[in-house]
Amino acid sequence: MASSSLTGRNRALFSVSTLLLCFLLCISEQSNAQSFPVFACDVTGNPSLAGFRFCNTGLNIKARVTDLVGRLTLEEKIVFLGSKAIGVSRLGIPAYNWWSEALHGVSDLGSGTSFSGQVPGATSFPQVILTAASYNVSLFQAIGKVVSTEARAMYNVGSAGLTFWSPNVNIFRDPRWGRGQETPGEDPELSSKYAVAYVRGLQETDGGDPNRLKVAACCKHYTAYDVDNWKDVHRFTFNAVVNQQDMADTFQPPFKSCVVDGNVASVMCSYNQVNGKPTCADPDLLSGVIRGQWKLNGYIVSDCDSVDVLYTNQHYVKTKGEAVAKSILAGLDLNCDHFTGEHAMEAVRAGLVNETAIDKAISNNFATLMRLGFFDGDPKKQPYGGLGPKDVCTADNQELARDAARQGIVMLKNSAGSLPLSPSAIKTLAVIGPNANATLTMLGNYHGKPCKYTTPLQGLAETVSSTYQPGCSNVACPEPDIGSAAALAASADAVVLVMGADQSIEQEDLDRLDLYLPGKQQELVTQVAKAAKGPVVLVIMSGGGFDITFAKNDEKITSIMWVGYPGEAGGLAIADVIFGRHNPSGNLPMTWYPQSYVEKVPMSNMNMRPDQSKGYPGRTYRFYAGETVYAFGDGLTYTKFDHQLIKAPRIVSLSLDDNHPCRSSECQSLDAIGPHCENAVEGVSDFEVHLKVKNVGDREGSHTVFLFFTPPQVHGSPIKHLLGFEKVHLGKSEETVVRFNVDVCKDLSVVDEIGKRKIALGHHLLHVGSLKHSLNISV
Repeated sequence: MASSSLTGRNRALFSVSTLLLCFLLCISEQSNAQSFPVFACDVTGNPSLAGFRFCNTGLNIKARVTDLVGRLTLEEKIVFLGSKAIGVSRLGIPAYNWWSEALHGVSDLGSGTSFSGQVPGATSFPQVILTAASYNVSLFQAIGKVVSTEARAMYNVGSAGLTFWSPNVNIFRDPRWGRGQETPGEDPELSSKYAVAYVRGLQETDGGDPNRLKVAACCKHYTAYDVDNWKDVHRFTFNAVVNQQDMADTFQPPFKSCVVDGNVASVMCSYNQVNGKPTCADPDLLSGVIRGQWKLNGYIVSDCDSVDVLYTNQHYVKTKGEAVAKSILAGLDLNCDHFTGEHAMEAVRAGLVNETAIDKAISNNFATLMRLGFFDGDPKKQPYGGLGPKDVCTADNQELARDAARQGIVMLKNSAGSLPLSPSAIKTLAVIGPNANATLTMLGNYHGKPCKYTTPLQGLAETVSSTYQPGCSNVACPEPDIGSAAALAASADAVVLVMGADQSIEQEDLDRLDLYLPGKQQELVTQVAKAAKGPVVLVIMSGGGFDITFAKNDEKITSIMWVGYPGEAGGLAIADVIFGRHNPSGNLPMTWYPQSYVEKVPMSNMNMRPDQSKGYPGRTYRFYAGETVYAFGDGLTYTKFDHQLIKAPRIVSLSLDDNHPCRSSECQSLDAIGPHCENAVEGVSDFEVHLKVKNVGDREGSHTVFLFFTPPQVHGSPIKHLLGFEKVHLGKSEETVVRFNVDVCKDLSVVDEIGKRKIALGHHLLHVGSLKHSLNISV
């Protein structure tokens, strides 16, 4: 019996083990099998849905949304105020997660996206700050287009949503900001052009129908958000005190461009307060400006649980229901996370908000999903339905990531005879530094899983024999191994030092306190350079700038490059520039300040303009006239370009009505609206600037032509301001003509003290490189 019993037990164990093994195998097979996208109106699977008007693709979106909202109970409506909507099965509407991210490639940071066996990674482009340094608008859009293709491909296998909360178009106002890396830099014009191009790349369909979306983009964080966690100042409780002038000419332009020119499908309000009001509960900022003035065609979403923050952290309201009501009534349509969904009924029952306001909010959300085709039935039968894993991480996409990094890399110093290095002359290369073999660091924040990595060491070693010494255990560099690093440098024909930062130094919720290289990196760099017998190339990998005056002035450090966070192909791009396969053409999108600047300027002071009475120096190249380590727009190349002005007016005369007050009295400025903006003598309120650009060096290369202007000193106008830029590629001795169209009232206007645009009368100065051209605007 005992033996028989034991045998039975073994059989039972064997049966259980077999079942468990089968179960695990089934689970494994399911995880690797084809998954399917979520979508509504599956009339094939449920023919009864065909009777719903909201499933009828022959009707316009407004009619379909009205029908859908009319079929929902109040409880069901509230579900669609939060980012994790559980769906309504009786109407054939599945659960949908709104939160996906695509800052510089599809990311799995948002809970609406995941990587799996089907799609293990996606193309990881350079962090935005480096892409912006290319000043190449067509590149911005091309990256957006690739990202949206990969996003749609992932959606088709159930790995992503259709709503992506990118880009970040905040102004990089202070060099210590941990999230400056996510932005296009400090200039409103560059930020606006980046925003529009990237949004178009994400959203525009192949047919170009503005009422259809490939994926839905979102411009964030609205507005005046650029402090995360500095000393005792935190984004959840920070009140950004911003005057009307700075709001109108610095903080708002990228968001306005996103909505008006980019037709973005969403704007995200930020955690902070602006002038005492939480942005997500400010009806003037949301309903008044975004939807009223700019005519947003889409939805307004909160940063994640900003509605909770205004109650819990800011104590702006007394109850949770009041927080929900104030945000909805201000114009918020969707709350990232769960707070609004949990407390909206409380707000309704207390009479703080009515069902009509909720209808309005969810109507904006549904309209966006309808533009995406979410309510059009099976995505496989729609445009982009054929995309899948084969369209993610393609060779072309990965090459674009490499090219984007190459185009953005900025050469800041290059002594004669240093770069490019000759692969035939360099027999041994020392590659030193905590970022020399970086992988994850190259991606920056809001990254996904890349297709693959090529580290700086790997990229350089593909060309010449390279020996690696980290020098520091990490970027914090508490105890550098100077002896080993210096010995390696002394034995090599050339040295590449890859230093800088990573996300332990700068990131969301982490601002810097100073501008020095972390830890003892400076000591390591200096001693290695001192020991080196050949060229020394200092590569800075970071989002923000550093005070590297020591390296700029050290003759032993022959070259300096800033490579941002260069993405998955960063090592290849760095090697391409160092060995001359690519001629660098990047230009800084932000000012690099000395440490002395941040010692006297608190991050929490939002003022852009200087205040001499308080010793306040102002911010960014537009208003700061002090010492810099490197200036906005700096960037060297291996060739040389000359500019020649061909066409530009000397005088622009504005025609005023007979009763205009400035006809009888002397005025410093005019309103930048009115008949005089339509009837200027030189070209009906606009004119052209033509510039001949010639490559006078000995190799082909790309070059950014910047057009700046300096207005008369009225209304605290900028020292200079970027009007436009154009990227050109020229062969040796090749030339071309670059044309800028200048709208007098739009481009040459300044913002006055109360936030109104004015045309300054008198002497203006146009700048292109070393060229200066005087222009007089008169009446």
